[in-house]
Amino acid sequence: MTMTAVRTPRAVLHRDGEVMYERIEIASRVGDGQPRPQDAIRVGGMRRIAAARLRCCGLDTLIDEVMLIVSELLTNAVLHSGTRQITLSLRLEHGVLHIAVADGMPGSARLKHVDGDAESGRGLALVDALVQENGGRWGTSDNGSETWCSLVVLPEQP
Repeated sequence: MTMTAVRTPRAVLHRDGEVMYERIEIASRVGDGQPRPQDAIRVGGMRRIAAARLRCCGLDTLIDEVMLIVSELLTNAVLHSGTRQITLSLRLEHGVLHIAVADGMPGSARLKHVDGDAESGRGLALVDALVQENGGRWGTSDNGSETWCSLVVLPEQP
């Protein structure tokens, strides 16, 4: 006789509140030089932490989207801000997941129109597409020191 284990889905209540708040320290970049390898690796670490926190909060359906958004926003901060400290926060409020990356540096993230041969410059276009697909929006703070987006959390299907 063959036995099969069946995992019963558990009902998860999505509670409003902080899902994640993390701060990373990086080296200041001068000019167009590449970030230190250990600073670039921190982006992947933050992405994995975000996925784990979403899983713990029962927000599994958003993990892929959030991992890509976190990766793009953190990478932009590491590459373009010139800062030494970046924060990532995820907060759930009234069925909306808010994601924010703050680098404390003035400026603003803008969509770029790139040609098919460009090796970079598509990150915010990906963020924009994911946000629209999930009923949300994105932008930057008034002084440009924070880039944020929101994703609507759909109710779980029985």
